[in-house]
Amino acid sequence: MSQDSRTEVPDAQRAVAPPEAAVAVRRGSVALAVVILVLTQLMFVVDTSIVNVALPDIGRELGFSSAGLSWVVTAYALTFGGLILLSGKIGSMIGPRRALVLGVIVFVVASVAGGFAGSAGVLVAARALQGVGAAMAAPSVMVLLMGITAPGPQRSRAMAMFVLAVGAGAAVGLLAGGVLTQTLGWQWVMFVNAPIGVLVLLGAVRNLPEMERRRTSLDIGGAAASILAMVALVFAFTSAADRGWNSALVMGAFTVAALALVALVVCERRHPHPVMPLAFFSSMRSAGPLLSMLVVPAGQVGFLFFTTLLTQQVLGFTPIQTGLALVPFTVGLIATNQLTPRLLPRLGERIIGSTGLAGLVLGIAWMALVAADADANTSIVTVLLPSILLGAGAGATFAPVTAVFMHQAPAEHIGAAASLHQGLQQLGGGMGLAVLTSVLAAAGGLEDGLGATLLATATFPLAGLLLFGLWARRIPALGTIPA
Repeated sequence: MSQDSRTEVPDAQRAVAPPEAAVAVRRGSVALAVVILVLTQLMFVVDTSIVNVALPDIGRELGFSSAGLSWVVTAYALTFGGLILLSGKIGSMIGPRRALVLGVIVFVVASVAGGFAGSAGVLVAARALQGVGAAMAAPSVMVLLMGITAPGPQRSRAMAMFVLAVGAGAAVGLLAGGVLTQTLGWQWVMFVNAPIGVLVLLGAVRNLPEMERRRTSLDIGGAAASILAMVALVFAFTSAADRGWNSALVMGAFTVAALALVALVVCERRHPHPVMPLAFFSSMRSAGPLLSMLVVPAGQVGFLFFTTLLTQQVLGFTPIQTGLALVPFTVGLIATNQLTPRLLPRLGERIIGSTGLAGLVLGIAWMALVAADADANTSIVTVLLPSILLGAGAGATFAPVTAVFMHQAPAEHIGAAASLHQGLQQLGGGMGLAVLTSVLAAAGGLEDGLGATLLATATFPLAGLLLFGLWARRIPALGTIPA
């Protein structure tokens, strides 16, 4: 299909269209188009972690409290995860390439604004706007990736690159954040998105095709209820660290979240094209792997956030040393990410994914033991070893869990499944960090409570192991994930 197509396809016709046919890429090769899409996804994932290494500098310069500092991470995850269901639907209506371009523009503008932020409030607002841009663009990445590749080896390679970007992005962000913070200042963890975003925009305009737009009704009620529920939940968890769990504001936020979730269920049962189809939660076979993607990122984000505080504020590492200390995480992830597709046909998704989740649990628990006895004389090797184990676990986790959920999603809801999958990852990270920040405050703060907080962090991938290990079922190979 040409890039300038304005064809609108009714849902009934789209349902019978053959998913095997890839969209022609007339302005560039498929390989280049895949690279552009993977770079876009990497930019968004990196942004969830690149500020972590800069947090101590940001806190000192802009006057954040210890609990308030988590909002620099949470604000991005909140708007990203909260809006992604609605933006995925809008993207299918206006065209995924157009949605991607608009989202990247918003993301770049917000990044530049964040770099110039002179106060805590301005930076948090910029981070939230970054999440809005990422939410606009991210669902289109998966849709276009599936649309331009043919089932089989081509799509399998593209999916492997996508999963690698998702898994390795956090560690890449930590290393880049360390280098930029120590050499140019914390502002450059924001500014760096500008040249990358411009490169993505130029590549998207020249090489990505536009796909068919869907003529469908917009589920405004469901979208509003889902956004309100997630915002209220994350606000309640994060505010509890400062105000206490018995605070009227916190309890009120939890009440609003509960009412919004009830409204969401009512709206989705009635709407013909829901932003969050309830079919995803019809049984534990479908809901288990999906819910695991809510809790697993919470463990990974918590690990990276608190390990950054451990290395810089307890062990005395520089930002660059902190980034380098977590390079083994990336090495372990890449190694198992390359090995996983070869083992899946032999061992199945449940065994591989469960093994990866077990590695996440053990890696975080190991780091908790390091943090409990850490002081200025602690060797860097004690940080490297659990990072390797955690990375290996992450590399063996994301591909099987993603494949299981995408295959179990009803064919008519593949687009919604891709949006929900990414949204839950962001929300899981944001909500998990909010909970863990409260745990840190209750455990006595950074000096006395870091080990206990990291141990609590390990309970998230443990919950993911139970959800996925008990309910995942064997599916076809990764290369046949439906378009």
